[in-house]
Amino acid sequence: MIRSDHEQARELLALGASIANAQQSWLHAHLQECAACQEYAEAVGRVVAALHSVPLAADARLVRATQMRVRFHASRLRESRERMWLVGMACLGVGLSAAFTAPLLWRLFAWMGERAGVANSLWQASFFFFYLVPGLAVSVFLLARGTHLVKNGEDSRIEK
Repeated sequence: MIRSDHEQARELLALGASIANAQQSWLHAHLQECAACQEYAEAVGRVVAALHSVPLAADARLVRATQMRVRFHASRLRESRERMWLVGMACLGVGLSAAFTAPLLWRLFAWMGERAGVANSLWQASFFFFYLVPGLAVSVFLLARGTHLVKNGEDSRIEK
């Protein structure tokens, strides 16, 4: 579909001052040549001026309700940030703990495997099972339950 110059001029007039310099130059030149578009531009200008002259006042109840909603959402955002900071610190603590205890636990399993006379693959498999499975099980449980998204029985993903 090909747009005419008149349609393009009306679209640019609707955009107002948010058009590029090249478009403003083209619109200005078109308005000087086209009387119909010039009348349309003047009518748009009168409507905009009339709209700007109408005072707009919000009801006090609307202002209070809006302020309460903004404060409510700000507090929820703040709580969410605090929880994420705690989760980050917990992850850091778990990571550091795992980094320091893994070598010690490995040596303990190697020593117990030697003392019990079991094959290396058996005590190594039991190490990995003992070391990784509890964390994986808890992670799966928490993800399935969605505890990271729920606070006080309400889902934080739902906007009200």
